[in-house]
Amino acid sequence: MRTDPVTLRVLENHAQAVAESMAYTLFRTAHSTFVKETEDFTTGLTTPAGMTFASPRDLGATWFIGLDYAGVIGAIEDYEEGDICVTNDPYSGYVCTHTPDMHIWKPIFWEGRIVAFAVGHIHNTDMGGAVPASLSRANTEVHQEGIRFRPTKLVSRGVMNEQLLETMLLNVRMPEQNRGDLNAQIAAVNTGEAKMHEMIAKFGVEVVEAGIEDLLDTGEARSRDVLSRLPDGEYRFVDYLDEDAPGGVPVRLELALRIRGDGAELDFTGSDPQLQSALNMPTGGNSRHILLMVGWNYCLYTLDPSIPLNGGLLRPAECIVPEGSVLNPVHPAAVGMRSLTCGRLQGVLMGAFHAAAPDRLPVGAAGGGGIVNVKTFDIATGRMAMASIDPVVGGAGGSARGDGTDGSGANSGFLKNTPVEINEVEVPIRIRRYGLVQDSGGAGLARGGLATELELEIFAPDTVVTARNRDRTVFAAWGGQGGGAGAPSTFTKIAPDGIRTDLGNTDVVRLEPGEIINLTSGGGAGWGFAHERDAVLVARDVARGAVSIEEASLRYGVVLEPDGRIDLNATDHQREKMARTARMSPPSTYTYNAGRMAFEAIWTDANYAALSTALARVPVPWRHYVKRRVFAHVAQLSERQRSGDGRDVEAAIALAVAAMPQLAEHLPEYAPSRDAAE
Repeated sequence: MRTDPVTLRVLENHAQAVAESMAYTLFRTAHSTFVKETEDFTTGLTTPAGMTFASPRDLGATWFIGLDYAGVIGAIEDYEEGDICVTNDPYSGYVCTHTPDMHIWKPIFWEGRIVAFAVGHIHNTDMGGAVPASLSRANTEVHQEGIRFRPTKLVSRGVMNEQLLETMLLNVRMPEQNRGDLNAQIAAVNTGEAKMHEMIAKFGVEVVEAGIEDLLDTGEARSRDVLSRLPDGEYRFVDYLDEDAPGGVPVRLELALRIRGDGAELDFTGSDPQLQSALNMPTGGNSRHILLMVGWNYCLYTLDPSIPLNGGLLRPAECIVPEGSVLNPVHPAAVGMRSLTCGRLQGVLMGAFHAAAPDRLPVGAAGGGGIVNVKTFDIATGRMAMASIDPVVGGAGGSARGDGTDGSGANSGFLKNTPVEINEVEVPIRIRRYGLVQDSGGAGLARGGLATELELEIFAPDTVVTARNRDRTVFAAWGGQGGGAGAPSTFTKIAPDGIRTDLGNTDVVRLEPGEIINLTSGGGAGWGFAHERDAVLVARDVARGAVSIEEASLRYGVVLEPDGRIDLNATDHQREKMARTARMSPPSTYTYNAGRMAFEAIWTDANYAALSTALARVPVPWRHYVKRRVFAHVAQLSERQRSGDGRDVEAAIALAVAAMPQLAEHLPEYAPSRDAAE
């Protein structure tokens, strides 16, 4: 190491302070609610090659620690002082991951050479496209997700590219929001440049340049130290998105985490093929793309909260991500809802790491609520009004260290809620309820965090509500060590006459005056046997409304008197019965909800393995279609006809090949024999 430890720590703190100054500038000057309240933005500093070495800890999104800007930095032929570059194209350099995310980067020069880049992104409320807010699971190609810009100079030597800016503003629904947020981004990178100049003037350019590389090396060393303390082995975990499109079929995400000494391999083979919907996650096959590694960072930081937060954390890992899969799609696949897939993938990594350290990491977090946007019309002014209302995030999973926090968002906790008063000023709606959901946390020795509920009333005709990232209505958060799964999420439309309509995972809803939308997230899962939870804690949960009297008895074995006191005799009797049942079936590492167990009774590992093996040999544009045909065939089988050993899928593939002879070239063993044809 070139820098002594004391100086390196000072440099680390200075660099983080620069990143946080950038974040504060952006936060204070942004225009849209989604940036200035929800805080869906990032700021940071990268090396001249593009690797992030400093990020804020207290403001903005925490997803992007370790984001590599190399692909977009290299797309610009030359840089001059005063340049600021921009892109929102998911397929250009793979730094931007869907069109609303506008990334910018500014070279920081010192004595004629680039010493760093000031970088960051904001999530625009809208970038045009097929639906308000640009994002819907139903989109099938990236062209439907709004206007895109390849990496280009927004500012050249201090002069704004007005034509580029006007082109963007012409194509979005709320141009004043986009312009205001972009100005805030520019102010943020200018702040980063000024603060870096101060840092270099104080320490000297050679010390700063050496320190930047040493910070990344330290991050790598600390990451390897965490891994070396975990047992070697292969840890496998699977989870699902409820459906690939409205009315569609589930999406499987599979990981084999192989820990070997101080390194790890993350093999995502077996995850579903690229989809004809917007759930694809654009990574370009980068073996350490940040979208693949968010859960990695969260787990390492949980295991060692003092670890430096920079791109060095990713170096001990190598990912295997087959091309043409949902985690590595090819153009022009839609990618707007990649945040839902990434969020579920974070849980997949946490599930695999949980098997390696079950007493140190939590079980499944809630998810499924969505991020709510409203496009409506202000009756008083006659103008369109559009705003992001709230992320509906739900609770954290329980752990050996205690209960999951209620309504916190857990790994989505960086998404802040917006005060009701601000929402009702931004758009003409009335929020009828915003709070926690009783009995939604998974039961356990450590209870899962409660779900979040949002209910709002509409006043203007042709109002459109988008709730991106809706999920977890079928596959709820997973529990562990005997703890229960969290409650599933819900999405309901309530007509003025009180008739309720279950919207499932619909994410775009058109509403009329007087109609009400009620949306709840899932609940966090429980850890450990619920009947071992301190009865006093259960009684307290009942008193504060977190758990009902009925659930206290059914799930926890705690019987309460009408005045809230514990009936000790009845509780002892109830818990002894629960303990006997538990002793007959020792706790597994994971606990799943009824929806998942019913699905996996049909879609066994053997059936999925047969499907994945066949689809990997089919051309990418055909994979989703073949998968749908196979699912349709298997769904028609009776329980008596299903074997679950792979033959169900093999028979379905043979039927698909018979119906589409062109597939025989890729799957010849499934083609009808000449004798059979004759």
